[in-house]
Amino acid sequence: MTRLSVYDPFAEVFPELFRGFFQPARQAAGEALEIRVDVKESNGDYTVVAEIPGVKKDDIQVQIDGNRVSISAEVKRESEKKEGERVLRSERYYGAVARSFSLASDLDESKAAAKYENGVLTLTLPKKAAPSARRLTIS
Repeated sequence: MTRLSVYDPFAEVFPELFRGFFQPARQAAGEALEIRVDVKESNGDYTVVAEIPGVKKDDIQVQIDGNRVSISAEVKRESEKKEGERVLRSERYYGAVARSFSLASDLDESKAAAKYENGVLTLTLPKKAAPSARRLTIS
């Protein structure tokens, strides 16, 4: 069976310099385009660790609704252009990323805390106290 391949005129002359230049840009440094989350449970609360590198603290929003947690951020990646430089390829992007998930228990929004440091968002989400069972007397 014959195999088809795309002819790249620069592949033989400049094998590394132009590799992938004419192909659509993938999310090269774009691992940041998705929010990766670790969730741990201990002693009546959840700890959520979310990796959101390259985002400013003011561009992150966290919303809690019952047992649902939503994290969203506006991503702005820019490259600097210096005097006397010639740009051959520039990859930057703007956009929004979001992640939502549900936890097993309802959360106490008033006691929740968030901290963002070195591209890592840490949420401490206490569980709501379960209502205690009450025995009714029958009259």
